[in-house]
Amino acid sequence: MNIVVLAGGNSTEREVSLVSGREIYRALKSFKENDVIYIDVNSNYSTDVAFGTDTDWEELVFDNKLSRSESYFGENVINICKKADMVFLALHGENGEDGKIQAAFELMNIKYTGTDYKSSALAMDKALTKAVLVNKNIPTPSSFLLTKENADSNTDELVFPKVIKVTNGGSSIGVFIAYNKEDYVKYLDEAFAIEDEVLVEDYVKGREFSVGVVNGKAYPIIEIVPKEGFYDYKTKYTKGAAEDICPAVLSEEKTKEMQGLAERVCEALGIKCYARVDFLMNEDEELFCLEANTLPGMTPTSLLPQEAAVLGIDYASLCMNIINISKNK
Repeated sequence: MNIVVLAGGNSTEREVSLVSGREIYRALKSFKENDVIYIDVNSNYSTDVAFGTDTDWEELVFDNKLSRSESYFGENVINICKKADMVFLALHGENGEDGKIQAAFELMNIKYTGTDYKSSALAMDKALTKAVLVNKNIPTPSSFLLTKENADSNTDELVFPKVIKVTNGGSSIGVFIAYNKEDYVKYLDEAFAIEDEVLVEDYVKGREFSVGVVNGKAYPIIEIVPKEGFYDYKTKYTKGAAEDICPAVLSEEKTKEMQGLAERVCEALGIKCYARVDFLMNEDEELFCLEANTLPGMTPTSLLPQEAAVLGIDYASLCMNIINISKNK
């Protein structure tokens, strides 16, 4: 099978995407039947790029041997993707996980991994996701949406702590916990420097979990225990900064409840193929869905591969499973 692994992008998660792409590229190459090209979507490539060559694609991307394009798609990137039987999307964040690439590929009849453009766009927008969850009676922290124009409208009425989130961020970039009014004002400014809309949520004190959902079925639950602070960008991608416990130590009843909610979240958002759904559980063991990630990280510290391993599915097999499911979506 001819496969393009597409990574990079221009979001705040570019570096994470490149690492995900590298790991996926190496994994897919381990199958002799695969011919794999690893592409940085923002770099320029020559017209003679083809499958069946001995090019070290990893070296090209990571040693910066390619010129960067001024547009999102580098020269000949689309042409290379058209030659593939499948494009494995290793993109994360804005302009990668938000449905734009998916919609473009559907117009050009390019096969790609993951869910379609509509569910990608819906899940990427935290405010829209929240509205769907509320409509479907799926528990989620109470929240309100702010723009720069109305940011100061109800500051004196707030009960702290509050969680401040940019609506389209990923990898916990643009997520802050405000414990008082001073923090709140400061973090709002920082969030608005990233995006024009900000979601303010009630803070839920408790344990944090994540559940992979592949082909509509929940994987084993993983609990994330940061060694300090909360599960922010640094903690996510620093080896040893958090303890990941999989399967999570939960009662059978609570395990089934959370896995069932994860499957319901994906169904409500229209997510096909695979995703990762994040939860909090408070001291009364009440569950709250935070968000769904339609292109979850595939780095060495990422959660979905750890969950798959509990089922006896190694990293390379997980990647191939995603491709095989995507063929039929």
